[in-house]
Amino acid sequence: MTVDESLIERTAHLLNRARYLNLATALDGAPWVATLEYAWFAGPLRFVFGSSTGARHSGDLRADPRVSGSLFVTEGAAGVAIASVDGAQFTGRCTELGPKELEAYHAPFYETVFPDDGQRARWQLPPEELLGAAPHRLYRVDVERWWLIDTRHWEEDRIDRRIELPLDTGTQARLSAHARVHAVSP
Repeated sequence: MTVDESLIERTAHLLNRARYLNLATALDGAPWVATLEYAWFAGPLRFVFGSSTGARHSGDLRADPRVSGSLFVTEGAAGVAIASVDGAQFTGRCTELGPKELEAYHAPFYETVFPDDGQRARWQLPPEELLGAAPHRLYRVDVERWWLIDTRHWEEDRIDRRIELPLDTGTQARLSAHARVHAVSP
């Protein structure tokens, strides 16, 4: 299946420009959404975020790793035209990073979330504060499915739809060309 390059470019634009993602979890039928800063990695598509082990979504993830989420960008302030808003939704599985994964993801995550050296020095947690009995962790979401807002058809009929971007190896390779961080393998 040939994927329209504009869908890859839109996905890369969203991943590179959105500062936060919304991550949905559920425990015993009770849904929860958390807004989180993240870094994305390609080949395969995945997100890394940091959180407290006591946060509700962290507890939900320990019981059920299935997640869903969204991210969006606007090119201006409130009241902008619909064409300048873009977004995506995804599903996947989320796991807490262990020592070996933490070693690989720690620096790229903090460099992405805090590109300013001064801010990073102030807010970055050292690896030892993300393991064992420490109250914080880094988590990885392995994205399984990805949908973009179907802005083409909205212009025609005002019906809200999504376009699924298949995350096959060809799409993953094309998306990798747009990634800011290339050093971490899954």
